[in-house]
Amino acid sequence: MTQPLPPLPEDWDRCLAVAAHPDDIEYGTAAAVAKWTAQGKTVTYLLATRGEAGIDSLHPDKAGPLREQEERAGAREVGVDVVEFLDHRDGVVEYGNDLRRDIVRAIRRHRPEIMVSGSFDVRFAGGMTNQADHRAVGLAALDAARDAGNRWIFPELVDEGLEPWGGVRLVAFAGANVPTHGVDVTGKPLQAGIRSLEAHAEYTKGLGVGGPEPAPFLTWMARQAGPALGVEAAVLFDVHLLAFTGPPPWVTDGAA
Repeated sequence: MTQPLPPLPEDWDRCLAVAAHPDDIEYGTAAAVAKWTAQGKTVTYLLATRGEAGIDSLHPDKAGPLREQEERAGAREVGVDVVEFLDHRDGVVEYGNDLRRDIVRAIRRHRPEIMVSGSFDVRFAGGMTNQADHRAVGLAALDAARDAGNRWIFPELVDEGLEPWGGVRLVAFAGANVPTHGVDVTGKPLQAGIRSLEAHAEYTKGLGVGGPEPAPFLTWMARQAGPALGVEAAVLFDVHLLAFTGPPPWVTDGAA
């Protein structure tokens, strides 16, 4: 019998959620965010773009502000007060030093203990091809989590008054092909996550018939993931550990 996945550790106070577009976090992760904020934890959202290229029938000059407004409304539904945007260009986000530096800047300001983002695999879980911005931002978030603790990487940030922060213990990626941990979102967290995606009404309407209806889609997805954690509904993550949670495994009691 396959053993359930372990729960994602929750012995922390501050989380930074990094995504490419408004609505990315709402496709599952927001339900986990709702659980965490209900516990009194602080979660901050960092968006690489304003999603201005996401509505075919709406010019980017109008779509960007609209999607920013929807993202802030969705964040409030799950207890998130701070939503920041980096203003990289939607659809053509480039992995590189500029993106890494921008994320490091946010990490040093907010000093999270964990980070969450979306999978940077070429394929999502289930086989659907991942979008280019998602891949660039997810990988940049992982690298920035480690960069943030090194004062000699982007030393100009120290000149801005942002001292290194090496306190990110793990980075968790939703939508990965091989998840390692999960978060039980049964009940109220899932319902809050649904309301969070429902706040993106104009965006989902712009998707036309291809856009999923939030409640049945997120309920189905969470229930599909639940058995892997041994619960009714879950959000699954691939967790990258950046620091040991206890003594290094090669150290034993009484070792010199």
